[in-house]
Amino acid sequence: MPEQPEVETEKLREAVAEELEREGSGFLRSIALTTAILAAFAAVASLQAGGTANEALVLKTEATRRQAEASDQWAYYQAKGIKSAVSEAAEAAYAAAGKQPPTELTDRVARYQREQEEIKKTAEEKEKERDKLSAEGDELMHRHHGFANAVALFQVSIALGALAALTRARPVWYGSLGLGAIGLVMFARHLLSA
Repeated sequence: MPEQPEVETEKLREAVAEELEREGSGFLRSIALTTAILAAFAAVASLQAGGTANEALVLKTEATRRQAEASDQWAYYQAKGIKSAVSEAAEAAYAAAGKQPPTELTDRVARYQREQEEIKKTAEEKEKERDKLSAEGDELMHRHHGFANAVALFQVSIALGALAALTRARPVWYGSLGLGAIGLVMFARHLLSA
């Protein structure tokens, strides 16, 4: 058994390296590198898309809760109005009978009307909070869609990169780079709009 291999491996390695260079090894490395970078951006954009969607849902849920609280306040406002109307009707009955209504009844009407004003302010504050939270949620959903669109562009770009590697077609790779650049601009725009 010989101590040295029968085939000269150094010459074989050189021949393989030359063949890889001739076949576009540098081109394939470039495709692999850009595809890896695009995949990293796609992962970050995907996380941002999920995070903004979750935040938007939380804000929308909180806005719905504020709406329920405002509705409760408006129902309370109406109940006080009904009590005030009943007290006013009782005062009118006294007046129709030619009698002086009790001061307690008159005080009650005034108290219900004061309470209604306080309840109205509270209900309107809840509605303002609802509107603010809802608007913030809408803005986050807009950002979510931007991130999601960037992810889609990155994915198509990566697929074109794979196709370019298989076919060794430079125009396809350039298309991949172009879509990746558009996705990167879209991602950066929505990331910086925070």
